[in-house]
Amino acid sequence: MARIESYEGREKKGISDVRRTFCLFVTFDLLFITLLWIIELNVKGGIETTLEKEVLQYDYSSSYFDIFLLAVFRFKVLILAYAMCRLRHWWAIAFTTAVTSAFLLAKVIISQLFSQGAFGYVLPIISFILAWIETWFLDFKVLPQEAEEENNEIEPKGVEDCSNWDASERAALLHPGVLSDGQFYSPPESVAGSDEDSEEKQDSEKPVV
Repeated sequence: MARIESYEGREKKGISDVRRTFCLFVTFDLLFITLLWIIELNVKGGIETTLEKEVLQYDYSSSYFDIFLLAVFRFKVLILAYAMCRLRHWWAIAFTTAVTSAFLLAKVIISQLFSQGAFGYVLPIISFILAWIETWFLDFKVLPQEAEEENNEIEPKGVEDCSNWDASERAALLHPGVLSDGQFYSPPESVAGSDEDSEEKQDSEKPVV
């Protein structure tokens, strides 16, 4: 019962501070990767020309557009899972991190990004690092801290219930209350029997003539 009350209180309070920080970091991940991708488009000779080449004429071995889409994928899944649905499990972050890691490793091995200058190193490495920082932050900060806050909310209520029960039991022992008339009830037979015994005693005490 106390667990249900604490869950309802948490729902009324809204999202926790540490979870809000995690969601802000996920948003930062998307914005930072987007900013780096836009800078890369400008460096290569203009946004419109490079955007057409990387998006409309997409090439896995030379385009950075898929790294941007990977950041969008992480953002949508994590915000849906941990901000809107408020999951308290690590499976969603494990899924996004596994997909990100596998995709970036395959892209680094197969593609020709390293021959395109500094951005061939920067975008994959930063995307990889941000994904694992999100995993660490959720697993070691968000979930343990929320579990600790829930336990702290449950324990005072349990102690208060026990103290109220002890107080009521102590009051019942110290002040048992007024006994009812039924506890002193004497059956009619005993009264009649006592009258007969008194008459026999009086007859026996009369002198014999």
